[in-house]
Formats: sequence, C-alpha cells, structure tokens
Amino acid sequence: MTQSVPASPTSDPVVEVIPGGPVSGSIRPPGSKSLTNRALICAAFSDKVTSITGALRSEDTEVMIEAMRSIGVAIEVSEGGRKLTVDARQRKSLSKDSDCKSLYIANSGTTIRFLTAALSAAGGHYQLHGVPRMHQRPISDLVDAISPVQQGTITAESENGCPPVLIQSDGWTSGKIEVAGSVSSQYLSGLMMAAPIANQTQGNSTTISVTGELVSRPYIDMTASVMRSFGADVSVVESPQDNVPVQINVAGGNYHAVAYPVEPDASAASYLWATAAITGGDVTVEGLSRDAIQGDVGFCDVLQKMGCEVTYGTDSVRVAGKATKAVDVDMNVISDTVQTLAVVALFAEGTTRVRGVAHNRFKETDRIGDLATELRKLGAVIEEHEDGLSISSPTELNGATLETYHDHRMAMSLSLAGLNIPNVRILNPACTGKTYPEFFADLERLIGRAHRWA
Repeated sequence: MTQSVPASPTSDPVVEVIPGGPVSGSIRPPGSKSLTNRALICAAFSDKVTSITGALRSEDTEVMIEAMRSIGVAIEVSEGGRKLTVDARQRKSLSKDSDCKSLYIANSGTTIRFLTAALSAAGGHYQLHGVPRMHQRPISDLVDAISPVQQGTITAESENGCPPVLIQSDGWTSGKIEVAGSVSSQYLSGLMMAAPIANQTQGNSTTISVTGELVSRPYIDMTASVMRSFGADVSVVESPQDNVPVQINVAGGNYHAVAYPVEPDASAASYLWATAAITGGDVTVEGLSRDAIQGDVGFCDVLQKMGCEVTYGTDSVRVAGKATKAVDVDMNVISDTVQTLAVVALFAEGTTRVRGVAHNRFKETDRIGDLATELRKLGAVIEEHEDGLSISSPTELNGATLETYHDHRMAMSLSLAGLNIPNVRILNPACTGKTYPEFFADLERLIGRAHRWA
C-alpha cells in the first residue's frame, strides 16, 4: 500500500479550537463541491450558456474551471465565486492527432475522473496530471472501461494504474461499457456524464454496466439528477445479474443550457452537525432537507442512532443533544463522513464500529490507516480493519498535535476534537481550501469564540 504524505512541518500555521460549552446556532454551508463539478461538466458540453448559482468556490472547483477554460470553455466567475456563467459555444474540438494539451488537475479526484471520461468521449489529445498524491490514486478501472469503446488510445502512465492519464481519442465507437465499482463511484459518474457527449457525436445510446460491488451509491443518483437537469435522458436500474448491481441507460441527445442552483454541501454540513453531537448543543444547517440530492444528509440518521435529536424541515436540518451511544454502522454510502463520525465516537460510550469503507484508503490520504494514527494520539483505542475501524474512548482523552496529510477532511474533522479536549493542535489547516475555504471562520462564528492560531 502506498504511504500517505504527512502534513507540512510544524513551522507552518497551526490552529487550535478552544473547548467550551454546548454549541448552538444556525448556519448555511457553502455550495456542494460534488454538484458544482458535475454541473460544470454538463454545462461545458451543452449547447449554449448556463448559469450555475450557489456554486462552491474552492481549490477543487477552481481546478475544474481552469481545465475547462484551457479547452476553450468561457467561464465568468462572479458573486464571490458563487455564480458561474458557462459559455460552451467556443469549446475546441480536437482530434487525437493534434498537439497534446496538458491539463493540471492538482489533487482533485472529481476533476480527473470526470474529465478523463468526458474528453475521451469528445475526442482529442490530452495529458491529465497533478500533484504527487494524485499520481498515487488509482484510475485504471476507468481507463480499462474506456479503452474498448474509444477510437484511439488511453493510458494510465504511472505504476499501478495511476495518473497521469494520456488520451488520444476520436471519440467513443460503442454504446456498451462495463466498469468496476469497488474503488470509486466517480468512475461510473464520469462515464455517465460522458455518455451524452459521445452520443452527440456518434448518434448512439449508451448502456453502462457496473461489475462487482458499487461503493457510494447515492452519488450515482446525484449524477443522474444533475444530468436530467441539463436535459439528458438517463435511467438507473437494478440489474438482475448477481455480479452487476446497477445498469445505467443514457439515450441519445445533447446537454442543454439551463439555470442550475447548487445545494449547500452535505459533507461539509456533517462537521457542523457534529458540533452539536460532540458538545450536546443545538445546531441547524440551512438549505438542506431529508429530500436533498446529496446522500450525506444520511449522516444525521447515524447521529440519531447515537442519541441525538434530529428534526427535518423543508429547508433545514437540526441536530440537538449529545451523541452518547456507540453504533455499529456500514458507512459505504456516506463514506466522506467517516472521519467526522470517528471524532464524534470519541465522546460516546462503548465501541463504535465503522464498516464498508475499504475504498477510503484511496482518497486524498489513507482515510482508515492515517485516521487511526491520529486518533490514537488523542488517547483513543483504535482497531483498524480492512474495511473500516473500531473506535473506543478511555475515561480521559489528551491533547495532541495532529497531522492532516494534506487532506481537507482530516483537518476539519480532527479539529472538532478540540471542542471538548484542550490543546488539540491541527497542522496545515489551509488544506481545507480544497472544498471549504471558510471552514474555520464559519466554525468560529458558530461556536461563538475565536480559535488560537500559531
């Protein structure tokens, strides 16, 4: 297994969240990264001008925007990054024999996976590359799915099937695709969103079959929802075959420009709901509901099992009371909230067991092994499993300086331990800029006291 890259040295900025009483308040998180980047793909390959409102301004979305601009899509950013006007009419059409266009993807998994599929379907000669950690994150299942249906070649150039990705394509030639679903649902989402692009040039419909386990299923329904908003005819059906859990059918037709509103980010909201669960407070997140497109709202169901009170409004979700009970929970469908739950579990009675998230080892860092390492520094008793971990808390926890491994979710979740434990210091807090640049400012406003910065 590839070793994770630790955070910046201790001479870099460090933040310490100061303990206090129960947290109470109401807050609206920024827009969803997942929805923003999906909407950008559909808008960039649509027919006219799209307006995306409520968008997330972050490193991941800026990486996607710059990649789109490099292939001729005009994107105007306004209202502090919350409004994106996307004009796809000047997008460049390349052939596989054209000069290679180099696209820098940083460490944005959604960007490289979505663009690998979309650009191969549209055709052209591209190399997609990023930071060293990106070149350790697997993409071979997606490349293997595209290769048989692409007119040209596609290659994962690093060892073990990782980026950079080299694409030399004149588009897709077949409407039947198979993809493995056990490492990342983003492979399937990328293929789904690329299908109308391929259909536009080939005049076909596309059928995508998933082989083996499919992780993070709610993200597939989210992708289908965004595609339908842009006019795609897409259906997600359960397959009768035992080894094919899901089949996607995408009819022929183009994406159409629309006005698309982005929901607040439910993964980001998990940290805000957790402040109530950790401190016995009362926190309302605005802009989300039980009917949200994003599956990570299901994190609140886990908090409810742990003893919190959860109230769903038409445009809000409220969590009140302390999470006191340990749970045994399969978090496959809400895997981005595992780190948040692990910190909540530090303050519950008994041993919490998290299952079904083996794929978390291949995210920005190893979100099982590295999470276990940092929780142990606080005094927690951690048993690491192949598909998750068990978290037990002793009578007393202690402060510690915690690494973030350049992982935004490590920084945000681990910082919450400081709500109850003195002297919890978080290294490299700026890594939250990947998806939630204003996280620490929003947390200060919610808890009503300043953090300590060094």
